[in-house]
Amino acid sequence: MPIDTLLVFVILAVTVALFVSDRIRLDLVAMMSLLALLLTGILTPAQALSGFSDSLVIMIAGLFVVSTGLFQTGIAARLGRWLGRIAGTSEVRLIALVMLVTAPLSGIMSSTGTVAVMLPLVVTLAWRANISPSRLLIPLTMASLIGGMTTLIGTAPNLVASNQLVAQGLPGFNFFSFTPLGLAMLLVGVVFMTTIGRHWLVARAPANPAGESDAQPSLAELAQSYGLSSHVFRTTVGIESPLEGSTLAELGWPERFGIQVLAVEAAPSGRNHLRGRRNHERSKPLGPSTRIEHHDRLLLQGEREHVEALALEYRLQIEPVDAAGERLIPPDLGLVEVLPTPRSRWLDQSLAELSFRDRYGVQVVAVRREGANITEGLAQLTLRFGDTLLVEGSRKAIELLRRERLDAVVLADPGAMEAEAPRADRAPVAVVIMLLMLVVMTFGWIPNVVAVLVAAVAMVLAGCLTMDDAYRGINWEAIVLIAAILPMATALEITGGLQLVVDALVGAVGPYGPLAMLAGLFLLTSIASQMISNTATAVLLAPIAFQAAAMLEVSPYPMLMTVALAASTAFATPVASPVNMLVLGPGQYRFSDFLRVGVAMQLLVLIATVLLVPLLFPF
Repeated sequence: MPIDTLLVFVILAVTVALFVSDRIRLDLVAMMSLLALLLTGILTPAQALSGFSDSLVIMIAGLFVVSTGLFQTGIAARLGRWLGRIAGTSEVRLIALVMLVTAPLSGIMSSTGTVAVMLPLVVTLAWRANISPSRLLIPLTMASLIGGMTTLIGTAPNLVASNQLVAQGLPGFNFFSFTPLGLAMLLVGVVFMTTIGRHWLVARAPANPAGESDAQPSLAELAQSYGLSSHVFRTTVGIESPLEGSTLAELGWPERFGIQVLAVEAAPSGRNHLRGRRNHERSKPLGPSTRIEHHDRLLLQGEREHVEALALEYRLQIEPVDAAGERLIPPDLGLVEVLPTPRSRWLDQSLAELSFRDRYGVQVVAVRREGANITEGLAQLTLRFGDTLLVEGSRKAIELLRRERLDAVVLADPGAMEAEAPRADRAPVAVVIMLLMLVVMTFGWIPNVVAVLVAAVAMVLAGCLTMDDAYRGINWEAIVLIAAILPMATALEITGGLQLVVDALVGAVGPYGPLAMLAGLFLLTSIASQMISNTATAVLLAPIAFQAAAMLEVSPYPMLMTVALAASTAFATPVASPVNMLVLGPGQYRFSDFLRVGVAMQLLVLIATVLLVPLLFPF
């Protein structure tokens, strides 16, 4: 084996090992792989950087913008509310409806974004029906992954497979090439999950955390679940207190006493008692410059002994707060439970490093980690995946936090009203733009990448989202990952490594015919997708599938369709896909919970693929 070929395989093996370990971000691993190929001279600078100008990468970025426009106009949330109205309390019906609503959404938007929107809605549906959310969240993730199989833009592997055909001078798949197969897989999934699979689902998460039929826990119940009942105190600043005129920054209570100020209710006006009472119902905006005045009421959080020490120094009378028996926080503030997403920028950083309060206008009151509540030392606590945060702030700040869907999902919000999407009035325009994009892509009037870019720009010009929303909506990790891993296929090709893999695969299963090759490609791709990202899997295996078809002298279309479908079968492990990781905490799942249901589902999709793909895409 030539030295450069061996070197490419070594770099590829290290890259896959780092992908599987998940100790380093996927995009950083891909960049390290790219630099290794460049510095060893296997690729020229032009070849190494070609992925960043690839039409596939540009198209996926544009699709993220279109998807964000659909979220900002509330289209996904409206579908979720409609689901809530018709779902009822039957578990079978709920599983079926959740899957049937989620899959079409995932066919036009990213699967991760779809699950981020549907997650709190599905949890609410489960609570209303007195069903454990664990019974619905695995079907939710399966439907989001299967939904990606239904359209060309449903998931990146579909675009990768189509792009491989175009790169070889053949017509790519059209927009609806995937739809018949995707719908068949959805039917298989719904039937399986509502019959045999339902009995393999666990019920680990509590079916009714509120203790009654409410869809959301009450404010008091949410506070008690995080242990605030014994850690929250209220005091009124008297005229004898030396606090008059001090700012929170000057006091430095978190550092000196380990105490957070949760609210500063404005002092009443002596000239107008009624007005003063109303003022005492509202909190001043909290920040380092918030100034304390006589008669202000302070809501403090901390250990009792620390609060008593503070009260002694500042001559305050401290009253414990009965979270279940009185108003816990001023009505203009909210208390919500927030879950960081698997690829959140918050992870592996402390709240101080994130400048959390300054950035979002809210403060973290408590953190739940592995069933234990943490209420002290929060500023320096490094956030991990699976942590849930109890966050307090103004309703406006909470609504802004709710839109940070790439970083966090709001799981429980006792004070939430039926909030409108920020650009709900532009929903009809967003639908028209999306439909026009789909029509143009279906008939191929202009290149797909141009159609997507036109739709993305039109979304911004029509007011469906701002440019800032567009930039925030793009999953830059996915973009860099794809752009940096694409040249690996080039390196395998120019060094002869690709041909070696194809020869081995064809030698092992080729003598048994194209159906055996198709099944072999499915198994190889599906297993790889449990360990590394589905996009990276498709990028690496699409050229192999094409060359294997050439060696067997059969059409490449069924082979590449199989790779695309198999790359979306990341059902069997919680780390196989961000959507699985997203429900891991709310569903309180274990590794085996995914394995039990996921492997069976993979086998069913394998059987359906072997039976249906050759019928629609003959060899």
